[in-house]
Amino acid sequence: MLPWTRAARTPRARGLFAALLLAVTVLVAPAATATAATPAAAPAAAAVSRGWNDYSCKPSAAHPRPVVLVHGTFANSVDNWLGLAPYLVNRGYCVFSLDYGQIPGVPFFYGLGPIDKSAEQLDAYVDRVLAATGAPKADIVGHSQGGMMPNYYLKFLGGADKVNALVGLAPDNHGTTLLGLTKLLPYFPGVDKYINDKTPGLADQVAGSPFMTKLNAGGDTVPGVRYTVIATKYDQIVTPYRSQFLDGPNVRNVLLQNLCSLDLSEHVAIGTIDRIAFHEVANALDPARATPTTCASVVG
Repeated sequence: MLPWTRAARTPRARGLFAALLLAVTVLVAPAATATAATPAAAPAAAAVSRGWNDYSCKPSAAHPRPVVLVHGTFANSVDNWLGLAPYLVNRGYCVFSLDYGQIPGVPFFYGLGPIDKSAEQLDAYVDRVLAATGAPKADIVGHSQGGMMPNYYLKFLGGADKVNALVGLAPDNHGTTLLGLTKLLPYFPGVDKYINDKTPGLADQVAGSPFMTKLNAGGDTVPGVRYTVIATKYDQIVTPYRSQFLDGPNVRNVLLQNLCSLDLSEHVAIGTIDRIAFHEVANALDPARATPTTCASVVG
């Protein structure tokens, strides 16, 4: 028997086990949010007040497709997008965001449910946005799980007929090792079952999980969709960071540090505050009008 296995039965090791679970939880959380103290109805109201989730918005000739923002694990439709949503609204886009992956009894923090079911929620939401705006297709921008989960929608739920482009900010397209922490799970009996039972959305994101195996079987992409992946080499959550990149036609993989070597953004910042990344999102949504992304983009 391995020393780890014997030790896992001691009170001290059970404490280490709890710490491991906490580490996994903290590492995959895109941000701690102030919205947790607000009423349940507040996120939608806050979003509208900032100019997005306005179902009266009609796409312009310059920006003919609505943009659907898909948050990451433990985030919600507001906190993940307090930076990027206004950035896009100010540039003339109709912008929408959804909550998905709710666990009963857990408010405000989403993206925890089975990812295939979350993709079904995205499917219904895109239909709602297209019906409201009258657009034939949407563009999707997602952070972390929100950049990966739409791939399931595109590949298995008919989303490729309704989506023009998918832009992923630090997406865990091939799962994550969480800096190797997941390799310790076999030494802590019961951890895998706990994660699967309580937070299946986390279990699905582990590299090599049944969900990831299904998602990536047959190739990374589907025809007819443009893909952009925006990554940072300082990502401490989706590791190794190059696992985020996709392979296939109509794919553009971007490393922020190749655009600005001074950019120190990690997993959270790339999706929430990094205006260099935001500039690349805008370029991906409108490549015909793309402008060079540099360190100066922070003031753009």
